[in-house]
Amino acid sequence: MHIQTKVKICGITTKKEISLINKYDIDYIGFVFAQSKRQVTVEQVIQLRKSLREYIKTVGVFVNHPIKEVNDIARKCGLDVCQLHGEEKQWECLEVNTEVWKSISIKDEKSIIELDKFKKVNALVLDTYVKGEKGGTGKNFNWELAKGLSTKYKIALAGGLNPTNVEDAIEIVRPQIIDVSSGVETNGKKDESKIKTFVRRVKRYGFS
Repeated sequence: MHIQTKVKICGITTKKEISLINKYDIDYIGFVFAQSKRQVTVEQVIQLRKSLREYIKTVGVFVNHPIKEVNDIARKCGLDVCQLHGEEKQWECLEVNTEVWKSISIKDEKSIIELDKFKKVNALVLDTYVKGEKGGTGKNFNWELAKGLSTKYKIALAGGLNPTNVEDAIEIVRPQIIDVSSGVETNGKKDESKIKTFVRRVKRYGFS
């Protein structure tokens, strides 16, 4: 089966960014509900979604939110996916009413064992372990650790990806989804030129 890697651009906060996203072959966008410089409110997301191209799916990013709150926000915002970055257990993930992605921080080979604890979620987001952080660090891990994992799990690769290194990342990990935020920004703002190049390089790839 031919796999075409999909693109998720995370940390969307403005209508201007939505207009930019609409111009390119992007599959998912991420709204961060956790504490972050890119944090958004339910009200903001409801407004931003009105301008979003129909076929782009929305992902809410949460860190240790009560699952009831996750479901409440997902319902109000019409989210397609909830991405959980905290200490949630698999049984909690399975109480989410949308498609659910679980983030796993990758530090070393031992981190890979964690993936088996979440076999029933829809996808696993592999992000870089940084002490005291829950994703969004802009740093990449040793991709060789994730080699072959996409044959067992649906993998979204995150952490330190940018237009320069994304082709190498896909070549090694072969993820079903590529997740980027700061790697397509300049001075903390989404950069159209970087997004255009990033998307083109990801979409150039397909694998069996």
